[in-house]
Amino acid sequence: MISRLRSFLVVLKEGSLNRAAARLRMSQPALSRQIQALENEVGGRLLERSTAGVRPTDAGHLLARRAETLIADYEAAFAEARRLAQGEKSELRIGYLASTAQSLLDPALIAFRKRHPEVKVRLLDLSPGEQIDALRRGEIDIALIGQEGEIASHDFYTRKLITLPVIAILPAAHPLASRREINLDELSAERFVSAPEDDMPGRDRWVARLCRKAGFHARFTHPAKSLQQKLSLIANENAVTLEPAYLRHFPTAGVSMVALADPGATWDFLVVWQRGRTAGPTHALLEALSAAAARSCAAAEGIAS
Repeated sequence: MISRLRSFLVVLKEGSLNRAAARLRMSQPALSRQIQALENEVGGRLLERSTAGVRPTDAGHLLARRAETLIADYEAAFAEARRLAQGEKSELRIGYLASTAQSLLDPALIAFRKRHPEVKVRLLDLSPGEQIDALRRGEIDIALIGQEGEIASHDFYTRKLITLPVIAILPAAHPLASRREINLDELSAERFVSAPEDDMPGRDRWVARLCRKAGFHARFTHPAKSLQQKLSLIANENAVTLEPAYLRHFPTAGVSMVALADPGATWDFLVVWQRGRTAGPTHALLEALSAAAARSCAAAEGIAS
């Protein structure tokens, strides 16, 4: 179809089947067959023929206008697909959760831009659920995500970047709030803030799994769609939650953040990307993220020792 449309546009520009055939380096009968096949698909005549040459019918005028746009879009899509298949990419679209990814994404992007200054980077601040949906629609190339990324492991490549300890976030007036660390089973009587499945897929299951390991079943209360809403519920509704330890860098009035002593209470930070051949820039960013994660782990171990 595309080749027939291209031939049709050349015929219109030349105003003659003979001249168009010469320009296309094909025989005039072969070109006539292409035009006839196109007219058969349309169901009517596209050209009016005379001794002076050919000119478009009303249907031909309409098809010509639309065909130019169609061919341009086709060529752009084909060129982009070819670059991707050959390991090249002019734009890298990254989904991330700002509070989670900053400590790793910022240094990784600095290193990446030194190696690939020609690649445009587009950052999209999305919830974990939105990132997974965007991956499935092909709207982003890479997602930076937490435990929620596990549900996408069957459809996409995943890599664990870093494993973090877990903290409990309690109301500031809670009896355990002044402790340096607590055991998770000390929260067995508490209500945990729930997370909507569409925004944070699997988050409640992760909390429930940690609680079962500690010997009790978690009870959940009102869902919170954002971190700020979650902290507000904790401060005002006497609820609690479990979060990765990076949140200790975001102190908030009305709540207290206490480390968990349970050795199995951990949170994985993952990078998730599209299956298939990994383009050069995507591979470079993955390596930069892994290097940033390794430096972060080394720094954390140095502080601990």
